[in-house]
Amino acid sequence: MNFLPTSAKEMQAMGWEQADVILFSGDAYVDHPSFGAAVIGRVLEHAGFRVAIVPQPNWRDDLRDFRKLGAPRVCFAISGGSMDSMVNHYTANLRLRSNDAYTPNGQAGQRPDYAVTVYAQIIKRLYPSVPLIIGGIEASLRRFTHYDYWSDSLKPSILVDSQADVLIYGMGERPIVEVVGRLAQGYGITQLRDVPQTAQIVSCSEIDDIVQNTDIKILNSTTECQANRRRFADNFRIMEEESNRLMASHIAEPLPDGRYVLATPPYPPPTTAEVDSWYDLPYARAPHPRYRGKTIPAWEMIKFSVNIHRGCFGGCAFCTISAHQGRFIASRSEQSIIDEIERIKQMPDFKGYLSDIGGPSANMYMMRGRNQRACAICRRQSCIFPGICPNLDASHTPILNLYRRIRGIKGIKKAFVGSGVRYDLFIERSSAPELEYFEELCRHHVSGRLKVAPEHTSDRVLRQMRKPPFALFHKLKQRFDEVNQRFGLRQQLIPYFISSHPACTDADMQQLARETRELNFRLEQVQDFTPTPMTLSSTIYYSGIDPYTGHRVYVANNKSDKQHQLSFFFWYKEGAQRSHRRPSQQRNRRQQ
Repeated sequence: MNFLPTSAKEMQAMGWEQADVILFSGDAYVDHPSFGAAVIGRVLEHAGFRVAIVPQPNWRDDLRDFRKLGAPRVCFAISGGSMDSMVNHYTANLRLRSNDAYTPNGQAGQRPDYAVTVYAQIIKRLYPSVPLIIGGIEASLRRFTHYDYWSDSLKPSILVDSQADVLIYGMGERPIVEVVGRLAQGYGITQLRDVPQTAQIVSCSEIDDIVQNTDIKILNSTTECQANRRRFADNFRIMEEESNRLMASHIAEPLPDGRYVLATPPYPPPTTAEVDSWYDLPYARAPHPRYRGKTIPAWEMIKFSVNIHRGCFGGCAFCTISAHQGRFIASRSEQSIIDEIERIKQMPDFKGYLSDIGGPSANMYMMRGRNQRACAICRRQSCIFPGICPNLDASHTPILNLYRRIRGIKGIKKAFVGSGVRYDLFIERSSAPELEYFEELCRHHVSGRLKVAPEHTSDRVLRQMRKPPFALFHKLKQRFDEVNQRFGLRQQLIPYFISSHPACTDADMQQLARETRELNFRLEQVQDFTPTPMTLSSTIYYSGIDPYTGHRVYVANNKSDKQHQLSFFFWYKEGAQRSHRRPSQQRNRRQQ
């Protein structure tokens, strides 16, 4: 199998004296389209560049991993991995995790905290004159001043501490080719200011020029945000509104030294043909041979799954998907998906079962606005909250056709949907495709457990989450039970819930425990809210203010309150009821 080289020996075997781009990643190297570093490497390779990859370099020794391939001809590039390194390392209770799904044998501790910054500082120290690009979710969501839960502080743009030259935010296939292409042609860093979907630190005079000629939004500075939490909340509203627009503005944020972080508007959503081209590249579809004899848990989870689209228009307040992948759905063609399934069938250990035909939300495939002109000026944060936008073509016909075609492939025994399903897209609709979708999903694509995410039972908390009322979940469960009874199925509905989300009180958790008990659920899929950069929920967690209303919001933001709320999920465990007898809640420090 053909992999990107990871060592000087592998480069020599390919006849290379020097790589054009050397890509450092916080993950193990799995050459598959579900792993971002592999996608960026293959896209650059397809554009004609020689790309080498250094997975999980050792940052604690003599830095030999950072030196072993020498300097690249064009630039270095860094991704912290498929997860933010701090989410990867720590639980919501700030305890170190004991494993890492993106590391051989799940071993923890193979990447540093704040991996992008650590890698970048080392590279800049060793190779100060070589251009450095950072990207991936860790860099993307930290491109402006952001709340960092792990230090409980506001941090400036990651560009400041990392010293990187260019930051690529969002899904990086198009901007990385443009940036590397220009650098290869001899362009300087300052000649990259107009590349869409990038951020750089620029001078005050450059901002003055842009203000004269371009639509630009100026944020409150890091210093202002640190002095006044409301200023930080105001910044978030601007960033979210612009990131959700088809025709967005430039965004600039002042730095204390008089310079600015400047972010250009994103590229338009990719076409189906573009997405197909990225998935159809010649991936080895396996972990690199250096991991022979070891297991990479994240690979084991997805190796028989197929991603059918990217992006999410749900706009959930706590979720980073739309902030990184975008609000507009970019779907693959049926043929590209079928071709990938044919490749999966050739894998030696494939037994005929596809573990997931899905995406960020499994049933948003091919959904888009009917009138794209209306989408171009729309500022809604969600296409389905508080109700389905009348301009949204939310038909389930395309995904029904896809499911039926997959079921007809010779050698496919079952094609499961393991990704979460947005039931508010179909549960109250009486049109034939939506009725057929849920029935076919239950009959043919559930592996015994259907995952859905009501997130809470309190409608007040759900509104803060931008989620539908809990009554819709009751309707879903009723329909689910009816389909199971009608077809003699014995399947489970597995709901996900979150505790200590902004606006959630102990009383709300008591209600959740009572209602889920009445529904006969012993909850398994639960989590304590973890504030992650660049979400509405984390902004409220830090500021205590809803940026859209200006109203104060209660937040359970100390360790004991968070742990207490989490305990309500486990009413059926011995001692749980006793632990719920406690004094009235402490005053919230965000509200003092």
